[in-house]
Amino acid sequence: MTAMFVNLPVTDLERAKAFYTSVGFTINPLFTDHNAACVVVEDDHCYFMILVREFFQTFTDKPIGDPAVTASVSTAIFLDSREDVDATVAAGLAAGGTEDKPASDYGFMYQRQLTDPDGNILEFGWMDPVAAEKGPEAFMNQQA
Repeated sequence: MTAMFVNLPVTDLERAKAFYTSVGFTINPLFTDHNAACVVVEDDHCYFMILVREFFQTFTDKPIGDPAVTASVSTAIFLDSREDVDATVAAGLAAGGTEDKPASDYGFMYQRQLTDPDGNILEFGWMDPVAAEKGPEAFMNQQA
């Protein structure tokens, strides 16, 4: 099995769970307790582990940065359509997220940045299937 878990520190676990479920993800209760919650991005493949900061600190001797002040990672999640991107970001904004940058539209790719209430950056995007398979130039050639 190949799976990816991205660990994110949070200050309020219940608020973080509400935010991540608002953008369409689910919580796996088998790997959720008072210290952490397993957010299912894509079943059997991609997950966020949202960890209270004190528990996150047990994973490293380095100080934990504050994502509300200093960006250190941006996680990009691609969806099936531009409309899905817009709907997901709208749901995240309604759940307390912020959009600190305007949308980026490259023709073959569309992205919007959504920051969770703790400052962790998520980028939701869509890519034209031709560009995803053959590269941006193939998409441009198709438009000509």
